[in-house]
Amino acid sequence: MRKMLICFLPAFAVVALCTTAGAGDCGGCSGGRAGGCEGAVVSGDACGGGSAGSACGGTKTVYQREYVTEMKTVTSTEYTTETRERTYTVHTRVPRTETRTRTVTVQVPETRTRTVNHTVHKNVTETKTAEYTVQVPYTESVEQTYTVMVPVTEEKTSTYTVMVPKQEEKTSTYTVKVPYTEQVEQAYTVSVPYTEEVSGSRSVTKRVPVTTYKTVQVKGGHWENQSVTVDGGVDACGCPCPPKTCCKKVWVPTCETKEVPCTTYECVTEEVPYTHTVTKHRDEQRTRTVSVTKHRDEERTRTYTVTTMVPEERTRTYTVTKSVPEQKTRTVNVTKHRTETKTREYTVTKSVPETVTKEETYTVMVPQQKEESYTVTAYDSVPETKTETYTVRVPHTVTKEVPVQKCVTVAVEVPVSGGCGGCGDAGSAGVVSSCGSCN
Repeated sequence: MRKMLICFLPAFAVVALCTTAGAGDCGGCSGGRAGGCEGAVVSGDACGGGSAGSACGGTKTVYQREYVTEMKTVTSTEYTTETRERTYTVHTRVPRTETRTRTVTVQVPETRTRTVNHTVHKNVTETKTAEYTVQVPYTESVEQTYTVMVPVTEEKTSTYTVMVPKQEEKTSTYTVKVPYTEQVEQAYTVSVPYTEEVSGSRSVTKRVPVTTYKTVQVKGGHWENQSVTVDGGVDACGCPCPPKTCCKKVWVPTCETKEVPCTTYECVTEEVPYTHTVTKHRDEQRTRTVSVTKHRDEERTRTYTVTTMVPEERTRTYTVTKSVPEQKTRTVNVTKHRTETKTREYTVTKSVPETVTKEETYTVMVPQQKEESYTVTAYDSVPETKTETYTVRVPHTVTKEVPVQKCVTVAVEVPVSGGCGGCGDAGSAGVVSSCGSCN
């Protein structure tokens, strides 16, 4: 009798076997290359313990192991894709205009009068005494021989010209610059500040989430049951065992294409208008009265005396003396000099400074404080709440029923042959031999 034992393995096992053809032949073929649940177990004496009880005839009970499939509850974790939302805050700078007050200093012209001292110089005559040295002659008598020229007098007449001074009164006119003060209207320019509203725009860049989908290759697969026939080998008696059919689990890989979401951020630029205040200046013409010193010409007359030299012809009589040399002896007085110190008075004219006081008008710039208003642009940070969508992988615990194989011992009644023949006969008849060596 041929009996087939089919083994079922769990989904995560790789391979297990199996099916034995002709179980009970020659005490079981546990020595095969692909045995079952550790071979069959025979109870009692193989030759004398059978149910017939004579010379290995009748039947006997054999215990063998088989795989039994049971369902088992297991827990596994699976993931699902969920779409969620979250909020975030973006701060925007919003301009606003404020009016403020400040104190400024303005220069205001003011006319004042002051007393000015200036210095003039006058000529002052002063008499001084000074000592000086002179050479004083004195006479000393000396006798000497000398040659004298005895004069011979001769009367002569000649005409000559002399310049005779002549005084004359004259009058002349001259011009002098006389200073005077005049009030003059003077124009000047003042830079006056004013404010002006100016509009413009600025670029604001924000990050905006963008969800796209891309195609990815996902590796997967499944388990398949495949039957494999293997050689049964030989038993302990050297008898060939029949081939065995094994059932094994084989993983078959697959490659799947899926669309998965992908969130990226793009920068978006927006033009945001704004208005701000600009301070400018414009020129204003104003007038003021100032004192200006001017000069006017005045004609004046003066009289002065002019002395001129007038030539005049005159005649004179003069005596011409001729000298005749003559030797004489005489006592002469020789004039010599000795040094004497004398004192004299002299007049010195010098310029003496004198302080003169006068009133004059001048203009000064007087600072004055005044309040003025101006505008400034301030910026407020305004929060703005935005929402974006994103995806997450959420784990879930899943309970499943999976098949699990369990190896159990089963009692089987097998026939026993009537003699202790060789194993070859037993193998062909499909019964267990009475030889204990076949157990």
